[in-house]
Amino acid sequence: MSRMKKGSVLIINRVLLSDPFSPAMIIEAEIHNQGRRKMVVGLGNPGMEGTRHSVGMTVLGALAARLGVADRWRGDKYVSGEVILSEIQQTNVVLLRPRLLMNVNGVSVAKAAAKYGVKAEDILLVHDELDKPLGKIAIKHGGSARGHNGVRSCVDCLQTDVMPRLRIGIGRPTGKTSVDRHVLGRFTTEEQKLLDSVLVQSVDLLLSQLSQQDSQQDSPLPSSPAGGRQAAQKRNESARSGSPAEDSAAAQS
Repeated sequence: MSRMKKGSVLIINRVLLSDPFSPAMIIEAEIHNQGRRKMVVGLGNPGMEGTRHSVGMTVLGALAARLGVADRWRGDKYVSGEVILSEIQQTNVVLLRPRLLMNVNGVSVAKAAAKYGVKAEDILLVHDELDKPLGKIAIKHGGSARGHNGVRSCVDCLQTDVMPRLRIGIGRPTGKTSVDRHVLGRFTTEEQKLLDSVLVQSVDLLLSQLSQQDSQQDSPLPSSPAGGRQAAQKRNESARSGSPAEDSAAAQS
């Protein structure tokens, strides 16, 4: 993406985030006041759920079906998306399908995080990954967007890169097919057969991540490096101030 285009997307993210949002709308009856809250986001383009670029939405749909809540999607105009409120092993879970274009998905994610009280480290982004072949999936614990525009939008809007991601391999195009045409295209019949098993594996992995009851619930998930962008900023500040505590934390990365 060119520097000018990146700048334009950044401005759009900020403008959309500045839309009026009343704190009084934050409380949702279905979300309990106690307990940790997590959110799973299927990144993609609205109306293009069957394409490679929107495979994150397909995985999210499979998760909703496994949980038996696929008929509970409802539009939430305040977050520009569709949501399902559910529970997994006493953990409140928000499923989110942004209804904005991929490049500004982060606006929906940031607004939903604020409305439903979800910490950035408890937001699991599900998205396509060009650098992995179809059939390969992986969890990435924070870090850079690695060129993915939807993730970049989330990092910009949440002002942190600590969000864990489930990366769904879609492979790179072959021959003279452009990347844009490849990612916006639909899976072939042969690919669809493989995708079916990918969805099962992806949902299994998501449920495993969501049901984890670790003893350090108040600690952020590992990120890149030593906590991601926020930690990097703290290390820069400590470098100027000479704080030994921060130097020690950085040394552990």
